[in-house]
Amino acid sequence: TQYSFKEVFGTLVVQKELFDVVAKPLVEDLIRGKNGLLFTYGVTGSGKTHTMTGSPGDGGLLPRCLAMIFNSIGPFQAKRFVFKLDDKNGVDVQSEVEALLERQRREALPTPKTPAGKRQLDPEFADMIDVQDHCRAEEVDEDNVYGVFVSYIEIYNNYIYDLLEEAPCDSIKPKWNNCNTPVRNGDFVPPQSKILREDQNHNMYVTGCTEVEVKSTEEAFEVFWRAGQKKRRIANTQLNRESSRSHSVFIIKLAQAPLDADGDNVLQEKEQITLSQLSLVDLAGSERTNRTKAEGNRLREAGNINQSLMTLRTCIEVLRENQLYGTNKMVPYRDSKLTHLFKNYFDGEGKVRMIVCVNPKAEDYEESLQVMRFAEMTQEVEVARPLDRPLCGLTPGRRLRNQAFREELSRKLELRGGPVGAGPEEPSAAELFFQSFPPLPSCELLDINDDQTLPKLIEALEQRHKMRQMLAEEFGKNVLAFKTMLQEFDSSVASKENYIQGKLAEKEKTITGQRTELERLEKKIKTLEYKIEILEKTATIYEEDKRNLQQELESKSQKLQRQASDKRRLEARLQGMVTETSLKWEKECERRVAAKQLEMQNKLWVKDEKLKQLKAIVTEPRAERPERPERPSREREREKALPRSVSPSPAPSAPVAPLRPRRSRSAGERWVDHRPPSHVPTETLLQPRVPRAITVDAPSERALARCDRYLLTHQELASDGEIQTKLIKGDVFKTRGGGQAVQFTDIETLKQESPTGRKRRSSPSNPDPAGDAADSEWTDVETRCSVAVEMRAGSALGPGFQHHAQPK
Repeated sequence: TQYSFKEVFGTLVVQKELFDVVAKPLVEDLIRGKNGLLFTYGVTGSGKTHTMTGSPGDGGLLPRCLAMIFNSIGPFQAKRFVFKLDDKNGVDVQSEVEALLERQRREALPTPKTPAGKRQLDPEFADMIDVQDHCRAEEVDEDNVYGVFVSYIEIYNNYIYDLLEEAPCDSIKPKWNNCNTPVRNGDFVPPQSKILREDQNHNMYVTGCTEVEVKSTEEAFEVFWRAGQKKRRIANTQLNRESSRSHSVFIIKLAQAPLDADGDNVLQEKEQITLSQLSLVDLAGSERTNRTKAEGNRLREAGNINQSLMTLRTCIEVLRENQLYGTNKMVPYRDSKLTHLFKNYFDGEGKVRMIVCVNPKAEDYEESLQVMRFAEMTQEVEVARPLDRPLCGLTPGRRLRNQAFREELSRKLELRGGPVGAGPEEPSAAELFFQSFPPLPSCELLDINDDQTLPKLIEALEQRHKMRQMLAEEFGKNVLAFKTMLQEFDSSVASKENYIQGKLAEKEKTITGQRTELERLEKKIKTLEYKIEILEKTATIYEEDKRNLQQELESKSQKLQRQASDKRRLEARLQGMVTETSLKWEKECERRVAAKQLEMQNKLWVKDEKLKQLKAIVTEPRAERPERPERPSREREREKALPRSVSPSPAPSAPVAPLRPRRSRSAGERWVDHRPPSHVPTETLLQPRVPRAITVDAPSERALARCDRYLLTHQELASDGEIQTKLIKGDVFKTRGGGQAVQFTDIETLKQESPTGRKRRSSPSNPDPAGDAADSEWTDVETRCSVAVEMRAGSALGPGFQHHAQPK
């Protein structure tokens, strides 16, 4: 997975490089009067707090921002209490007298603070603010005076607390209930949460928050470290020994106001004051409770942290959607105090920078992917709002002119009055100028009639006047020459400026063309990256389909192998069954052939008997022939009992008695009568009747357990279109596993046929009168009274063989 960012820093990057790329532009905008917001975002334990504060010997972003601010505005800072913040996120300007009185009142307090220059720094953080590069802003308005104010808050469980508030620290910790509020306890006074409000410029601020005016980097960082960082809520978890349980926000406010026209005092106009702020936010890390094993307060804190980060992500996504699709969805700022506090930043008030900290741990893989995906998406959000700065209307360079005037005035005063204890100095230009004039004669008048002193004095003054006129004329000539030189210099400068402007215009055109080409190439790169991403996703889908098809092919091949093995096993079974059936039917054919031979022998015997009787009748004289006696009934019955079907008689010489219905072997047993729901009743004369039967639609284990025999009624369509009913019988026996099994032993076939298709035996065209009487009585008994007799497995007639009874 690839993600693109504006800048990527390796593991060995130093704090200075990170500051120059990320935070330095924000500090420069702060000095120009623009707001800025800097986030550190990432999974818990990824190094966000270290990036913000740094370590001994290598300060982080916060001390470097403070150092750059004071290095830039150090000589132009106003005295303490000249700027005074009000409670409505504004700033007022006090006069020098009011500021002096305020300082005296603060110094008269019982616990006066030691000045910053005489304070001993804490060695715990002294190395963090020892920045040797002395970075400063390039453009600083020297005609302004500046004042720096810092505040430090934290957002804990979606409540805002002031970390600089001077409240007594009690060692007794509160007990929290399920409503996320402390239990009433007289020994503990919980800190009061602060409220967010909106000022007249629609900017959000924390009411009642402590804001301290600082004059140096050391003083500001000491406020941050001693007063704020010690009170911040941290806890020990499974993933981080000092895990931040709250979002901390360090706010640097810079107030600046112009000097008056004389460049001496601050201009007493509130509209001319510019107040800008830089917010440095150390976000708490997102964490999963199943990894941190959080319980109780830690679990509640983790839930609030994740909820606020989710709200931040939702706000960014809605801003991006409004920007891409031109919609006007409401951004849910108020769902969290974190997003509500920085609402004006998301609306376009200043720049927003985010530093994504990533810990290359395998356990943080999924969470790091979520963090980088969100951070990459935030780069596409661009919201700008113009900032109207008040116009001063005063001449620039007032401070320098005032300083030069003061220096010259003090020098002249020293020359006129003579500094105390001053040694011999070189004559000044004015003294040399006055020494060039002719000396004045003595002006002392000793006599009223003195006519020489006054004429000499008048003559000397006239000479001095002439010399002064000559010097004035020479000075005028010099001024004209100097003006001419200035005009020539101005014209040359103007021509050079025009030439430079032309060159700059050409360079700007070239740069514009290059920027256009660069934008085109960037768009092309984005398009190609998008296509590459689509191709990668397509390749991934194809690979997944390939794996699925390979798995399916393997399963199909395994299934085919199983089917082939089953087929071979079935072929072996079928071959055995075919062999067994072949042997069985060979025996059946041999038995039927023997029965047919016996039947033919019986028929030949009957024919022989008939021929003998006919011969005796023919050879006997007709006159002597008596009337033909009736054939004995027994002989007639025996002749009529000759079989007409394929089944032979049991014995040729014995009379065949009518068969009686054989009693079923299972008369005292219970049956399972299995008749499917699709059974069609027929008009067959012989209908199956099963006594003591349990009728079921489907075989069940309960019915089989209570019976000994099984009867299945099966219907199918015969070749002539009639419905053919088969009664398949079997025995029920118990298996070794405790169940029931059925072994089929007999099949009976019931079929209804139309008599039109049967042919009755007819006598020949020239019938034998003697033989026809007997043959005419022979009919196809098979068409009149076919009776199905139940067979048992292993009987001599075989399974399913139809035996026909003697006609009546």
